[in-house]
Amino acid sequence: MNLHEYQSKRIFAQYGVPVPQGEVATTPEQVRDIAVRMGKPVVVKAQVLVGGRGKAGGIKLAKTPDEAEEVARQILGMNLKGLTVRKVLVDPAVDIRSEIYLGAVIDRAQRRVVMMASSEGGVDIEEVAARSPEKIVKVPVDPFLGLREYQARWMAHAIGLDKAYYRPFARIAQALYNAFIESDASLAEINPLVVTGEGDLLAVDGKMVIDDNALFRHPDIEEMRDVEAEDPFELEARKYGISYVKLDGEIGCMVNGAGLAMATMDIIKLYGGNPANFLDIGGGATAERVAAALRIILSDPNVKAVLINIFGGITRCDEVARGILAAMDEVKPEVPFVVRLIGTNQEEGQRLLAEAKMETATTLAEAAQKVVALVNP
Repeated sequence: MNLHEYQSKRIFAQYGVPVPQGEVATTPEQVRDIAVRMGKPVVVKAQVLVGGRGKAGGIKLAKTPDEAEEVARQILGMNLKGLTVRKVLVDPAVDIRSEIYLGAVIDRAQRRVVMMASSEGGVDIEEVAARSPEKIVKVPVDPFLGLREYQARWMAHAIGLDKAYYRPFARIAQALYNAFIESDASLAEINPLVVTGEGDLLAVDGKMVIDDNALFRHPDIEEMRDVEAEDPFELEARKYGISYVKLDGEIGCMVNGAGLAMATMDIIKLYGGNPANFLDIGGGATAERVAAALRIILSDPNVKAVLINIFGGITRCDEVARGILAAMDEVKPEVPFVVRLIGTNQEEGQRLLAEAKMETATTLAEAAQKVVALVNP
C-alpha cells in the first residue's frame, strides 16, 4: 500500500522527523486560504502516487496567495501519468542550501533492513545508482539492536555532511528507521532531506510503502488507502480475498495457488501466448469467489481467451465448475474458455462442464496449447 507524501510526512513527524507544517487542500480557494494563514511563499504539490511530479508540472512555487490559488487551478484536475490530481499539499517554501537522500528499505539478500543515504538528494535514487553508485552509502541494521547512533553518524560522514549536522542527522535517521519498523513498511524515504538557510535539517518530501500483509495491525494506516489511485480490478479482487495482478497479455488465467499460477503463466509463455493477469483464487474457493474472479478477468478488454487451471485439494472441482457456469450466466462472455480440473470431485466438475459444452483438457500442457491456439490460430 502506497502512502501520499502528506500521509508519509505525518507518520514521520510522529517519530520526531522535522517536516514542514503543511496543509492539504482540494480546491483553489482552500489553497489561497492556507497561503494567507501561512503569510509567506508556499509550494503547491500534487498528491498522486507517482514519481516525477515536479518534472510533470505537479509542483509549483507561489509567492502570494493569489498566485497560490492560480497554480492550484493548474494542478488540481491535471492528469499526471494516468492519475487525476484531486488534492494538493501546501507547504511553506523553504530556503534550500543542499539536498540529501535518506531511506530505509528491506534488502532480501541480507534479510534485514538497510539504511541508505546519498549527497545526491532531490533525484530518484535509481538514477543516482545508475549514474554515481559510489555516492550511495548503505548500512545494514541488526534487527535486534536497531540503527545505532554511531552507524547514522558514519553515514553522515560518508556523504560529506558538515560535522555540525551529525547529531541531528543521526536523530532523523533513527526516527525514520523506527517509523519504518513500527509501521511495517517495505520502504520509507526522505527525498530530499534539506539543509535550510537557517541551518536546520528538514524533510521536505517523504514516501512510504506499507506491507499489505501487515495492515491488520494498523487500522489507522489502512484508513489512509487511496482507492481512487488503485486498479479497480485489484480492489474488487481484494474484496473477495483474491490475489490479482493485471498484466499486458491476452490470455486470462484463473488458478488456485500462487505457485501453480506462476507455472501456468510460464507454460502459456512456453507455447507462445501471453498471460493477461496473475490470479490466485486461493484454497477452498467457493462458487461465489470463482464467479467474482471470472468477472474480474473478463472486465479486461485485452482478454481474448481464458485458461482455468484448478488443482482440487482443499478446493472442490465441482464448486469451481458451478462458479464458472454461474459467471457465464451473469457475464455472458464473448471469449472462449479452456478448463483443466483435477483433484477432489473432478468427475462431477468435468461432468458439469461437459454438459455446458465447455472446452476441457486433462493436462496443463494440453490446456496451454489449446488456449494459445484459440488466440493465435
